[in-house]
Amino acid sequence: MPKTFCVVGYDARQRAAAQALRTAGHHVVGPDAAARADFVLLPMSQDRVSDEVARALQTARQGTLLLAGRPGAPVERAAREANLPMVDYFQRPELECLNAVPTAEGCLAMLLRLRQRTIWESDFLVVGYGRVGRAVARRLELLGGHVTVAARNGEQRANARCAGHHAVTLTALPDLLPDFDTVINTAPALILSRPLLKKLPPEALIIDLASSPGGTDFAAAADLGIRAEHALALPGKCAPRTAGVLIAQTVLALLEERGSLA
Repeated sequence: MPKTFCVVGYDARQRAAAQALRTAGHHVVGPDAAARADFVLLPMSQDRVSDEVARALQTARQGTLLLAGRPGAPVERAAREANLPMVDYFQRPELECLNAVPTAEGCLAMLLRLRQRTIWESDFLVVGYGRVGRAVARRLELLGGHVTVAARNGEQRANARCAGHHAVTLTALPDLLPDFDTVINTAPALILSRPLLKKLPPEALIIDLASSPGGTDFAAAADLGIRAEHALALPGKCAPRTAGVLIAQTVLALLEERGSLA
């Protein structure tokens, strides 16, 4: 049975999600028509309540389910005040897994833009070997790069070895870092602290893909003259159409499981 989704936000990702919902046979309205919606799809990673989000929350009917991706505390508080239930679709493991692909491709784009050498025959250190770490390391290898994976977890190191990468423990970083001018961090904890950053060559580049606050001491990197880029939300920046379709697919699967699409 077709449902009505209020899609809040007009960036490319939200537009793609709206189109995917229409393609699936559902109706899509904007924030001003939230009162007619069965569900409200909020933008991802909002650290403030925008005017559009506020309008949608004010006009949505009681009990309307809010679908949010990594909502910030202000959005969560506004939802509670409006007495509207909310689920975080980004906690779905399939979306985290699929989002690793545009994240990895966005990382490759940054490497090609910020470095002056090919990925082919270059050495890369990837810190962490979760979904994103695996996606990045695999693509670097496919392009002819030489990848070393540093991970705390023994199973992750074993998986990295099985994938053809060199794998080491995090305790090996002090000895390894002087040999790498490109480090990609995916670990969601402070790993690249000031003492470790001092081990890097002066021309080193760090791309940190971990969610905020990242795994790099960015202030120390700046003091040391090391370029450290905190590359947040790459799917929405580098592949918004794909990211939007993935969100729509995830939301529909979530609602199907809840029996809300009947």
